[in-house]
Amino acid sequence: MFDFSNPQYWDTMFQLLTPATGETFYMIIVSTLLAYVLGVPLGVILVISSPNHISPNPWIERILGTIINVFRSIPFIILLVLIIPFTRAIVGTYIGTTAAIVPLVISSAPFVARMVESSLKEVPYGVIEAALSMGSSPWQIIKKVLLPEAKGSLVLGVAITTISIIGYTAMAGAVGGGGLGAVAIQYGYNRFRTDIMLMTVVILVLIVQVIQSLGTMLARRMTHH
Repeated sequence: MFDFSNPQYWDTMFQLLTPATGETFYMIIVSTLLAYVLGVPLGVILVISSPNHISPNPWIERILGTIINVFRSIPFIILLVLIIPFTRAIVGTYIGTTAAIVPLVISSAPFVARMVESSLKEVPYGVIEAALSMGSSPWQIIKKVLLPEAKGSLVLGVAITTISIIGYTAMAGAVGGGGLGAVAIQYGYNRFRTDIMLMTVVILVLIVQVIQSLGTMLARRMTHH
């Protein structure tokens, strides 16, 4: 049994969980940003190259869509191992929080692309036609019509993507990725410390709840405005 009334117990938990929580936030923030840097352009290209849109190109849409679907179909834990040589070439190692970011981005970017595609397709085409009639270029339509009109849905997509990445970070921890997932496996599961496993779960649940609540609130405000 664990003495929860002992200050030393909580001091030990603090020293164990605080760095791991920081590592998890590091992976989440960097991975989400990089996934959107790659995923937003891919999603935009998927939309504008689709039939009856501003720059229809069936070859680009099919090839890009197929590549995205392939990467989305690979389970994260398999992708993590599959791209070890690529990860090592990028960051010099395949173990640790920074190394985990590489597969996190590669796994999340296709998901982001589909989220962005779905959000942009919600924009009424009548708005786009109005911009075309005024002589707007495709870039102007993307920048001033598509993205602003879909901002509420895009923000909600950021929350959903971030929550998915949180789940991936836990799996990355199982193979040396660091963060709360590593603590849960190494100190909780392997040492039969149920209390540590529960604490990591509680922290992850709290993070998810905060992100989802913020995303929903921002999306509502942007949609109303």
